[in-house]
Amino acid sequence: MISVLNLRKTFDTIEALKGISFNIQQGECYGLLGPNGAGKTTTISIMSTILEASEGKVSIAGYDLKKNPLECKRNIGVVTQEIALYNELSAYDNLLFWGGTYNVPKTELTKRIDETLDQLGLTDRKNDKVKTYSGGMKRRVNIASALLHRPKVLFMDEPTVGIDPQSRNLIFEVVEKLHKDGMTIVYTTHYMEEAERLCDRIGIIDDGEIIAEGTLAELRTSGSMKETVVISFTNLSDERYTTIVKDWYDLQRFEDTIHFYSMNIQGDLSKIIIKCNEAGLDIMGIDIRKINLETIFLSLTGKKLRDK
Repeated sequence: MISVLNLRKTFDTIEALKGISFNIQQGECYGLLGPNGAGKTTTISIMSTILEASEGKVSIAGYDLKKNPLECKRNIGVVTQEIALYNELSAYDNLLFWGGTYNVPKTELTKRIDETLDQLGLTDRKNDKVKTYSGGMKRRVNIASALLHRPKVLFMDEPTVGIDPQSRNLIFEVVEKLHKDGMTIVYTTHYMEEAERLCDRIGIIDDGEIIAEGTLAELRTSGSMKETVVISFTNLSDERYTTIVKDWYDLQRFEDTIHFYSMNIQGDLSKIIIKCNEAGLDIMGIDIRKINLETIFLSLTGKKLRDK
């Protein structure tokens, strides 16, 4: 359904994408996971014809993006980070406008609007002006506008940023329903729990490069992934941290916490606690983390997924 080959994008002297390649199968929900500034939005913007690539090739539904951009546009729906709605119009009128830009016949369009508003839990407020909506409700209308022409591929660029838990859960349910019905979805996020819940396969992107790709199970078993003991302290200093580093080489410091990595947490936990006590550290809390996308990303990059 989607093929990306050696995609590059340069802004002046900044190389935002450094020759990334990946393929997405029909009906697959593919997650692009990474911190802000990693290249997720640039990738989506190129694939959805908003930006032009510096180099590389993209094909969507059998069409070359460069040679047949209009055919590609007909097959895609795009949910951008920025909400593109008219605040003085109602949700219904906004959707009438956006549906018209896709040349959906009016009789069919009104039916689709009603179905989509119901799907996104907005029927009761469909005639209210968008300016009276919460941020989460506006984002749901934004998603609705991308579905009216029944696209084969849906691009969703961080659709849950800054919204309330109710809207977030509803969006999850909608994505899961669309996925179950066979829609191909490309979903960017820096929230690991979203990718774990929604995506069949995940590409981890950092500094403009795909550094790992696969199912969650494949990513967990790739390389020598380790479990993590996260210990927070009340008196962590540079001197005490230096003492710990001498005794335990596989660790990282994040402000007042230390992440200890281990292939056998059950056997190593007591040793770690003893080393902390010997260094004069006062333990405030201990969190044992199994291998997930957060630990995978930390292992690969040394960064947190939510680094700015």
